Amino acid sequence: VAHNVLHTLWLFLTKYCFFLSEGSDCIKANAQSCGECIQVAEKCGWCTDADFLKQGESKSARCDELKSLITKGCSKAKIENPRGSISIDKDKPVTNRKKDVAEKLKPDQITQIQPQKLSLNLRSGEAQTFKLKFKRAEDYPIDLYYLMDLSFSMKDDLENVKNLGTDLMREMQEITSDFKIGFGSFVEKTVMPYISTTPARLLNPCTSNENCTSPFSYKNVLKLTENGQQFNSLVSKQQISGNLDSPEGGFDAIMQVAVCGDAIGWRNVTRLLVFSTDAGFHFAGDGKLGGIVLPNDGKCHLENNMYTMSHYYDYPSIAHLVQKLSDNNIQTIFAVTEEFQPVYKELKNLIPKSAVGTLSSNSSNVIKLIIDSYNSLSSEVILENNKVPEGVSIKYKSICKNGVVGTGENGRKCSNISIGDEVSFDITIESQKCPSQGKSETIRIKPLGFNEDVEIVLNFICECECSKGGEPLSKICHNGNGTFECGACRCNEGRIGRLCECSTDEVRTDDLDGNCRKDNGTDICSNNGDCVCGTCECKKRENPEERYSGKFCDCDNFNCDRSNNKLCGGHGRCECRVCICDANYTGSACDCSLDTSTCLAANKQICNGRGTCECGVCKCTNPKFQGPTCEICPTCPGVCAEHKECVQCRAFETGEKKDTCQRDCSYFNLIRVKDRDKLPQPADQSYPLSHCKERDANDCWFYYTYAVRNDTMREVYVVETLECPAGPDIIPIVAGVVAGIVLIGLALLLIWKLLMIIHDRREFAKFEKEKMNAKWDTGENPIYKSAVTTVVNPKYEGK
Repeated sequence: VAHNVLHTLWLFLTKYCFFLSEGSDCIKANAQSCGECIQVAEKCGWCTDADFLKQGESKSARCDELKSLITKGCSKAKIENPRGSISIDKDKPVTNRKKDVAEKLKPDQITQIQPQKLSLNLRSGEAQTFKLKFKRAEDYPIDLYYLMDLSFSMKDDLENVKNLGTDLMREMQEITSDFKIGFGSFVEKTVMPYISTTPARLLNPCTSNENCTSPFSYKNVLKLTENGQQFNSLVSKQQISGNLDSPEGGFDAIMQVAVCGDAIGWRNVTRLLVFSTDAGFHFAGDGKLGGIVLPNDGKCHLENNMYTMSHYYDYPSIAHLVQKLSDNNIQTIFAVTEEFQPVYKELKNLIPKSAVGTLSSNSSNVIKLIIDSYNSLSSEVILENNKVPEGVSIKYKSICKNGVVGTGENGRKCSNISIGDEVSFDITIESQKCPSQGKSETIRIKPLGFNEDVEIVLNFICECECSKGGEPLSKICHNGNGTFECGACRCNEGRIGRLCECSTDEVRTDDLDGNCRKDNGTDICSNNGDCVCGTCECKKRENPEERYSGKFCDCDNFNCDRSNNKLCGGHGRCECRVCICDANYTGSACDCSLDTSTCLAANKQICNGRGTCECGVCKCTNPKFQGPTCEICPTCPGVCAEHKECVQCRAFETGEKKDTCQRDCSYFNLIRVKDRDKLPQPADQSYPLSHCKERDANDCWFYYTYAVRNDTMREVYVVETLECPAGPDIIPIVAGVVAGIVLIGLALLLIWKLLMIIHDRREFAKFEKEKMNAKWDTGENPIYKSAVTTVVNPKYEGK
């Protein structure tokens, strides 16, 4: 028992370590069927040839890269390699609609995105890409719902909104001829501490001199309508209310506007929600202050156009709002005062397809704000998709106006799109695995804020076509213990082995190991494989081109002799550690070429007739000769020097052999020519030819060629006149020597004279300098003293 446990553990660790190693993904997957193989990667194929496997190879060896399978001997026709595909089921072209035409199209007759439905057949690891077009249609219908904060601080704003209907209708006529407008208002949850619940404050939450309406959470005042006058009439009847805290309950109102489509009157057109306020907002969790702990359920709770569950459900979270606004294709415009711009700009970053505009203190600029925000929102298209199945990924690439290309997150959107502009997106969908059920999945891609979308049906290629013709309970698979499909047995549960010949419950390891030992040795499968069902299944190598084989996995195709660091010298294949050489090659490493063309010398003889050709290399038999074709002889005289004396004596009757010329020099034919141009040239000959230039005893040059024709006939072409150097001209030489001596003497005299002049001038200048510096040159003898002495009486005054 202990032995069985240890052996099983060893097998597990061996396989585990192998799968962690580098190598072909197809081989590492250890696929046992064609279906498992094609799910590994798109580069993997399955060989259906029943005779493909060699002895010792497991079923998983059928799964490999296509090139490797062909190298191993599986024909292309026998390789199962299904590919994915795309089919377009609905491809209605985008609408080219003009605003000024008489016939008006209904919203469901307008197409802005193409195609509308596709079917994708996905194979694991193989991406499928299709193009999606989007075009903004002209005169597209618009629904606008104005949601206004009616807390007391918005009192002056209400006055400016009372005429909003007709004014906005007039402005929107420039954009669309099909426009509807609605109105709603909100204040706050009707519980403490958001409002005062005293009876008097419930009737009039404002101060005593102000007439305000009772507080409420959200009220749908006017369903979407084409009547601007009705909008003005109903809005003019609205009254301001009040609450205690600064943040308002606007999120409750936005949620109800988004989910109560029937009550609001939303159509499947462009939906705009204008949210007007001068304060902040409460969000999920703030309801605990009023004792409200139930999360917002995201459902419609309007009765008589009033939100009735504000005291029961908490405020919605931002993420919840984003989901509902996106699901209902609502684009939000936050019209807020300057003070709260930073807060709502941060909110805008969390809500796709939303805009923020600065509302004046009395809402006088609300129409311009709405028009500008709408133009900003409609000029940008952003694609989004619903949740994709596990293992499926989507990548976007946008091709926008002026050829601007976006990838990554920028690949989802295009900006600065005008009415009538067409942009496109390349959408790539890839599956990394088959779903557990193997069923089709559907995903949808749509531009945010629009009601149109693209339906994509994903069909997963999880099985091979050959599996459909499988033979259940086949006799090939050990009397019905498996299904024979795609050239191999797919074993029933509890059966193992290449032919399902073993049961996992019946076999004993000790009994089977004996069949896997070569010559009753101790090594199981030569330590190169696993003993499965009494049969060796050889291990796989990191390099898919290398493999073990044989009954006991004792053969391989990578341990043969090498030459130039190449297996079998690159001129053969390795089978069971022995090189099988290609034609014209031999040797243990196929490094010996039988081709003798590399041994041919210039005279077309093998090794110049002085050696033998062995493995494409000359082995010179005469030690005097060297080189690749035994043509080099460093100690041999040259052809020209060898025949010089004979050519000299026969052509000019001079030289050392002139007395024995007839005896020693009659082995060639001598042909005289007048000048060197008449000598044969190497390019004109089909036999070796040597050009020679030699000098005789009188220093005269003579020219000739030596050639051997047909290995026996020797020919010498010689120029019949010698080129002797002319004698020296004595007179110019003597004159030149005398003139040179005279000139050199004159030059030396001139140089000597110049040096003496320079020396005299330097001496004279030195004398003059010493003369000027002499102190005794005063006109008197410095040694002379006068004999007269004069004495003056100091007392004598000259009297």
